[in-house]
Amino acid sequence: MASQKFSWIITVVVAVVAVVGFFVWESWNGNGVPDGFAVGNGRVEAVEIDVAARTPGRIDKILVHEGDFVTSGQDLVLLDTKQLRAAKRQAEAGFMQAEIAVENANTLIVQRKAEKRAAEAGLAQMRASFDAAQKQFERAKLLATSSILSQRVLDADRATALGAQAGVSAAEAVLAASDAAIKSAQASVIGAQAAVAGAKAAIEVIDVQIEDSTLIAPREGRVQYLIAREGEIVAPGGRIINLVDLADVYMTFFLPTEQAGLIGIGTKARIFLDAAPQLAIPAEVSFVANVAQFTPKTVETQVEREKLMFRIRARIDPILLRAHVSQVKTGLPGVAWVQLDPNAPWPADIDDQLLR
Repeated sequence: MASQKFSWIITVVVAVVAVVGFFVWESWNGNGVPDGFAVGNGRVEAVEIDVAARTPGRIDKILVHEGDFVTSGQDLVLLDTKQLRAAKRQAEAGFMQAEIAVENANTLIVQRKAEKRAAEAGLAQMRASFDAAQKQFERAKLLATSSILSQRVLDADRATALGAQAGVSAAEAVLAASDAAIKSAQASVIGAQAAVAGAKAAIEVIDVQIEDSTLIAPREGRVQYLIAREGEIVAPGGRIINLVDLADVYMTFFLPTEQAGLIGIGTKARIFLDAAPQLAIPAEVSFVANVAQFTPKTVETQVEREKLMFRIRARIDPILLRAHVSQVKTGLPGVAWVQLDPNAPWPADIDDQLLR
């Protein structure tokens, strides 16, 4: 009798559990996902940054190791700068020569201006001599007509006047040559100043190249792997270090058309990693593909693979990432829950597991 009563109790409990399970199954569409939500499988990824050489050179030192956390502006790699520093010393010597050339050109201008003043004085003197000789010649012509002055003296005065006139012409030529010499000296100054500017620019270019020879971290992140090693020669643009930006971590997953059409930028999501299934990581949709594609073979979904799927990206809150930066790892598989209906409440067990 007691055995029959116990069996009856067991039957009732099983029936109750079955009924409750049936209603839960119905409310979650029979696939473990409640109405207003969708689930997709994916892997955690992060934005990758390649630290590359801007100028060619030999790697002198690599200051970090794979797995190291780095901060923005931190020195990562030192390229050999011996050749650049030698080129800088050569450019500095050229700069000094150019400055001396400017000084010499300015001195030459002063000299040419002094020569011009001397030419102007000589011209004035020759004009005065010509004026005196011309007046003497005019007086001689008057006296010669009165037979007071001999023809010989008249011819001498005429020759003196003509000589003085030639002297004026010569003095004017000297003055014109002085003007031309000043302009030439001024042009030399401009050329020397241009050489100074060019030498200064060459030094600045080399300084930039020397500065670029120290490769720094463009942002916070973790060294994922070293692409090149110390002693290797890298070309311009040669990659040396690969970083992952731990402030920009996301999961890429795929959903069918009818679910992807309900998702927009900013849609709330929760990420569960296989390595930590007890934690629900808050995230937001940051990307929805505008072109459907077949599901990649590396992604498992619960719908037929032949159906077109949309690629979706759920980005983890950067503030939360900073608080748990040491635990952030890329490549981990998991699932992403997406809130298709903004009014649908999150299941209680997911809210209880929410990472804060």
